Amino acid sequence: MRRAFPAAAVVAALALAVSACGGGESAAPAPAQSAADPSKISGEIIWWDTTRPDSEGPVFQELIKEFESKYPAIKVKYVNVPFDQAQNQFQTAAQAGTGAPDVIRAEVAWTSQFASLGYLQPLDGSRAIDNEADFLPGPLSSTKYQDKTYAVPQVTDTLALLYNKKLLEKAGHTEPPKNVTELKQFALDVKSKAGVTGLALNVDAYFLLPFMYGEGGDTLDVPGKKIVVNSPANVKAMQTLSDLVTSGAAAKPAVQDSYVNAMTAFKDGKAAMIYNGPWALSEIYQGAEFKDKANLGIAPVPAGSVKAGSPTGGHNLAIYAGSKNIPASSEFVRFMTSKESLAKMSGKLGLLPPRTSAFTDPAVTANKDVTVFKPVLDSAVPRPWIPEGGQLFQPLLEGYQALVGGKETPEQMVKTVDEKYRGIFKDWS
Repeated sequence: MRRAFPAAAVVAALALAVSACGGGESAAPAPAQSAADPSKISGEIIWWDTTRPDSEGPVFQELIKEFESKYPAIKVKYVNVPFDQAQNQFQTAAQAGTGAPDVIRAEVAWTSQFASLGYLQPLDGSRAIDNEADFLPGPLSSTKYQDKTYAVPQVTDTLALLYNKKLLEKAGHTEPPKNVTELKQFALDVKSKAGVTGLALNVDAYFLLPFMYGEGGDTLDVPGKKIVVNSPANVKAMQTLSDLVTSGAAAKPAVQDSYVNAMTAFKDGKAAMIYNGPWALSEIYQGAEFKDKANLGIAPVPAGSVKAGSPTGGHNLAIYAGSKNIPASSEFVRFMTSKESLAKMSGKLGLLPPRTSAFTDPAVTANKDVTVFKPVLDSAVPRPWIPEGGQLFQPLLEGYQALVGGKETPEQMVKTVDEKYRGIFKDWS
């Protein structure tokens, strides 16, 4: 899985929001349903999965086989849709009223947006939700819109600092950097003593947030309906990022394919540190540098002058309001988000389960990567769970690109993002 929020998806989101009275009403949510005897439910459902098909997809297909064995009258058609295309494709299909899946793996920011357009089935009181109190508060909050539940958490995540222990040791450091000042110095030490890049940056809006949170900055004040991106705190965050590049601590990133470039450099031992999440671990362990898994270090993101803060991310499972087989879809969502299924997912892939009980499952406790990530998750900063939440990323991405490309100063960058946000939130101060 990669974090990517293409311009096309955002443009489509804006267009569909305007026309929601057409497609949204044609797929009006039906009352939530429950089943007295779920073993007798039959039918075929389509699931759009957005995980990496090579490293993550096989585990979810194993779970589908287990589900079909438990519910032999239900057939699940598995479709892997690239993460950076799924949002746009689902909205297009839902708007047209044809071609949408019964169940979609939706990024947490998409849930409220899809719900606001009338594309998701309300799940309160349905069998899709099992023991809601067992879910972690952060992931669970992303499933709500206007006091109704429209999805069930399937995986949660956040960002950490991933580092190559051997390269840091060559540079004279046995512990990871704890703040951005140390991050810069450690990266420069790696460059001079180990002869490789100290830090590889991913030019993506999600990866920009730890720097903002670290200085006490944010994008929105939702309760106050205020746009707060143009702040001294965020200017300082952008100055930190700019300095990492101009000082040589971080290699100047390519604007395009920076995620792939950073991951490749890290896996090949050409970069000592990157920011990334638990979803990246299965791919990283395929790299030459990490055949010995003990060489991978995982630590909280370095703190800014205020705190260490990473964004809350993850994915939910949601049911299309126009599904022809909501009972079977509900059983599938319930199964895939059960403690047992989440523990298998987490134990095999290192992904973070959104259920409290899953963290005590032996399959999960045996995975040291999950154990290391749990404290990082505990301090993650919630993002705005509003329909426009997904639209926050494109202006940030464009600003990040302009900043590292030398086209805008930190002050200009946050001002430009602020202006674009005001085109989205017209009645906010």
